[in-house]
Amino acid sequence: MKKEMVLASGSPRRQELLRQVGIPFVVDAQEVSEDSMCLDPAELVKELSERKARKVVSLHPGQLVLGADTVVYYDGEILGKPADEQEAFDMLCMLAGRRHEVFTGVTMMEEAEQGKGTFSQFVERTSVYMYDLPRDILRWYVASGEPLDKAGAYGIQGSGAILVEKIEGDYNNVVGLPVARVFRMWEEWRGGRLE
Repeated sequence: MKKEMVLASGSPRRQELLRQVGIPFVVDAQEVSEDSMCLDPAELVKELSERKARKVVSLHPGQLVLGADTVVYYDGEILGKPADEQEAFDMLCMLAGRRHEVFTGVTMMEEAEQGKGTFSQFVERTSVYMYDLPRDILRWYVASGEPLDKAGAYGIQGSGAILVEKIEGDYNNVVGLPVARVFRMWEEWRGGRLE
């Protein structure tokens, strides 16, 4: 059987990152509830990434399933995707001129035909420092539509790059997937060494 990853996410950014590092994959993004009582960002992204992976793992025996979830965390508040333009603008105003954290949870699992499988999980954290830009620039960015499907209402890999002064940590984590760590785990799995 051809070994390829199953990406349990419809995110175009995660797909592009996997292509960038040469991991062969198929997408099987099933709907899962993102409701949770968890208030800790690291625990939340672990929980949601595992939920996504578990939803599809039984459909792909012998394949490695990747679930991922990303949130922005600022001042005790978890920021997911904004519901509309006003919420996106409010998020950007809150983050402007300040530091926040981006957390991505990654779950990789395989359900083998004999019932024995593998499971591995980690959380990546990156600090992002935002410029304190004028509100008309933030309104222009919101009007572009780019922030509406992104945690924290910005995409560092797109026009949202103008908002970011600097980062500490993995840039690709802010995009949505710490792909260097994922690649190492993929290589371990292909060699039968995933722990």
